[in-house]
Amino acid sequence: MFKTRLVSGIILVIVLIALVGHGGYVLLGFLAAVSLIGMYELYKVVNVQNKILGFAGYLVSAAYYGLILSGNLKLNTMLSILFLVLLMAVYVFSFPSYRAEQVMTVFFGFFYVAVMLSYIYQTRMLEDGGVLVCLIFLSSWGCDTCAYCVGMLFGKHKMAPKLSPKKSVEGGIGGIAGAALLGALLALGVNAWAGMSVSPLYYAVICGVGGAISQVGDLAASAVKRNHDIKDYGKLIPGHGGILDRFDSVIFTAPIIYYLATYLA
Repeated sequence: MFKTRLVSGIILVIVLIALVGHGGYVLLGFLAAVSLIGMYELYKVVNVQNKILGFAGYLVSAAYYGLILSGNLKLNTMLSILFLVLLMAVYVFSFPSYRAEQVMTVFFGFFYVAVMLSYIYQTRMLEDGGVLVCLIFLSSWGCDTCAYCVGMLFGKHKMAPKLSPKKSVEGGIGGIAGAALLGALLALGVNAWAGMSVSPLYYAVICGVGGAISQVGDLAASAVKRNHDIKDYGKLIPGHGGILDRFDSVIFTAPIIYYLATYLA
């Protein structure tokens, strides 16, 4: 299992480096596809993945990414409102075919997966976005790795004992500190080799905050699985599970990094 997880993880990182490095339409198309898969995994939890509610979610996700592609981001709020009206129309006119939980999950899935993940692309499109987008993954996956190592060595106090017994407060703090350190090292690296002038403290703060938020995302995804008695959201990525299993922390981190990079600059 460890070997499978390691190999698939390396392949995933290589693919992401290539896509993020290229940016543009290629990255946006990849995120759109990943969002649809992630929404399918979430909708499957409440059994609407192949029903009209689910297809409504996929359609609005495609429309959302179409608006990003066209640059009409101001229309996204209107799209969300129209989507909610559409869902409620399906709910009331097909009553009692669907439960309220299913309708709310469809709307939530659109925002939680499609909208939140799109901030990877939006971060990439910022000035110096090729570097800033790296902070998303350093503060999520980097934090996760650092938290695991510190937790294994020093973990004593449980962070969320009923939800995730293996996660510790010490590990959480170590993850935040590790993410901040990785951010500072990235700043030093780009200053030395890319001719940039970035404050290591600036990147450390962004990554530290992102690391703290990423742990909320990780635990939130676990809570949904616990509530519905499932181990993984899918089996797409060998050794890791589905898209939501691997990108749960990234989903929360991406918009946080985007707004921190935008307003702390």
